[in-house]
Amino acid sequence: MDDYPRLLHTVLDTPEVRQLAEFYRQLLGLQYRPGDEPPADENDDADWLVLTDAQGDRTLAFQEVDRLERTTWPRPDVPMQMHLDLTVPDRDALETQHRRALDLGAELLLDRTDDPDEPLYVFADPAGHPFCIFVA
Repeated sequence: MDDYPRLLHTVLDTPEVRQLAEFYRQLLGLQYRPGDEPPADENDDADWLVLTDAQGDRTLAFQEVDRLERTTWPRPDVPMQMHLDLTVPDRDALETQHRRALDLGAELLLDRTDDPDEPLYVFADPAGHPFCIFVA
């Protein structure tokens, strides 16, 4: 018997479900849950999608909302509320993932790569959710 609930996946609100799912699928090398793949025709009315890792475990899900107020971080007007932390093994990988994130449509919010102990970038994804990539 389980003594604690198990985290199934993290759900991100977004007005553009497929767009945000594609961003994270490509950024993190994930795959769609069977049945959530993009349709063959142009009619993609998905309002809920799930991404899984290579073993089929759920990692991220995306649900449609009519509007989403973007964080203003680092200004305090609209706080982050939550963010994702992503790690890489070294500075070379950090720069590779920095370029990948920007190429996929992320917005750079903070460059703290001059920190000798924990160099990092903070980005906003296309829907405005903040996420960090740092050397762990």
